[in-house]
Amino acid sequence: MSEQTTFTGNKALHIEEDLVFDIGTTETSGVDLPTPDTSIKSRLGGLERDEAIGLAGLSEPETMRHYVRLSQKNYAIDTGLFPLGSCTMKHNPRLNEKVVRLPGFIDIHPLQPEQTVQGALELMETLSHWLTTLTGMAGVTLSPKAGAHGELCGLMAIKACLEARGDARKRVLVPESAHGTNPATAAACGYTVDVIPVKDDGRVDLDAFKLKLGPDVAAIMLTNPNTCGLFESEIIEIAEAIHGAGGLFYCDGANFNAIVGRVRPGDLGIDAMHINLHKTFSTPHGGGGPGSGPVVFSDTLMPFAPVPLITRNGDKLHLVEHVSKADTQPLGRLTAFHGQMGMFVRAVAYMMSHGSDGLRQVAEDAVLNANYILARLKDLMVPAFPGHCMHEVLFDDTFLKDTGVTTLDFAKAMIDEGFHPMTMYFPLVVEGAMLIEPTETESKKELDKFIIALRGLAKAAKKGETERFAGAPYFAPRRRLDETSAARKPVLRWSPKPATPTAAAAE
Repeated sequence: MSEQTTFTGNKALHIEEDLVFDIGTTETSGVDLPTPDTSIKSRLGGLERDEAIGLAGLSEPETMRHYVRLSQKNYAIDTGLFPLGSCTMKHNPRLNEKVVRLPGFIDIHPLQPEQTVQGALELMETLSHWLTTLTGMAGVTLSPKAGAHGELCGLMAIKACLEARGDARKRVLVPESAHGTNPATAAACGYTVDVIPVKDDGRVDLDAFKLKLGPDVAAIMLTNPNTCGLFESEIIEIAEAIHGAGGLFYCDGANFNAIVGRVRPGDLGIDAMHINLHKTFSTPHGGGGPGSGPVVFSDTLMPFAPVPLITRNGDKLHLVEHVSKADTQPLGRLTAFHGQMGMFVRAVAYMMSHGSDGLRQVAEDAVLNANYILARLKDLMVPAFPGHCMHEVLFDDTFLKDTGVTTLDFAKAMIDEGFHPMTMYFPLVVEGAMLIEPTETESKKELDKFIIALRGLAKAAKKGETERFAGAPYFAPRRRLDETSAARKPVLRWSPKPATPTAAAAE
């Protein structure tokens, strides 16, 4: 594919959409309503309005077109590659959506009697089996609603375990390369957070970690692969050291999609790990939910898993709803009900349609795609760390030095090329970080389009085409906010060259 800079986005995006109040009028209505009978006593308890509320009236076609046009101005995984690093946005198979809408899944209620939801409980048991098998862990709790909620669950289980053995430890070790929710979760559980530095290769400094160990250390919270997109090669030594000091090992499993089917976290010495079902098993992500962050536990921590718990008695499945009814020592209850059933169904559909060999390929393709981007861009952009990466590739902004173009400018210009920017300025251990996660669902053709856009921007920055960046995005529904000073106003002076599609070809 030609590396000529092209505008590949939807040029219609920059056309502003009028407000509903500008399209319709308060004097018209899109429906015919009968005149209200004023003799009927109001049921609103005196809260009704005497004056008109001023809603604009629209016909059905006007209403439909207005909201469809608005929806087309949004970037989504269904419209293009979403390269957010450390926050996987990948294709959600439509098979999953069909299965989740089957009668018996879509219309159940958490307060139904157990005998009427045996199929749902069996699906939850199946999901639990897959998760424990893939991770090599002793058991799982499904109720956490998201990754950060799962972290909270894991730390609470660690705290309950330590308290049960009369061990009052107050410090949690968190590497600089961990997800930002890790130290926040530790602090929320009442622990003091002690940061572990990373080495020049982006991995935990094992010697510095060992120096911080002591009788007051409750746990380490480590993300693996970490937010630098790297596998922690000394993770077994880390596990042995924390256990030798009497602490426990919490692993942030948000990046499990990079190793699923290839590495079992339980074999690495991990005691608790949350799994984002959206990240590895393709359930919907974004917009605040619904989410699901099951937590898998080692033999040491499983007795402290929260209720509800699924148990089997012959052919019958039961939910242990109360701590007093459990044979173990549950830390309590995290949620009102049993989790996000819709996410469970989608995840099981994904697992069963892929099989064990397919899930292994998920990890292999995710890593392959990230390393392909690394190989194609490393001559123009600067990798933050040497060597190969895992599922995401991290660049720093040193290639923009003395160009007058900032990391933020570069990200805004990507919008004009038709792509959502990658994660910027994270992880914090890298100056001007640009974290790209292509996921396993993108084809080489799509990756080539993305790579060519970034190569074109990098070349433009090095050539001093600062006007192209300073006012970007030029073709978004809304222009750039004044994020620096009142003097820096975007002015449309740069016009993209017309697209000239050619065959995609790697260098």
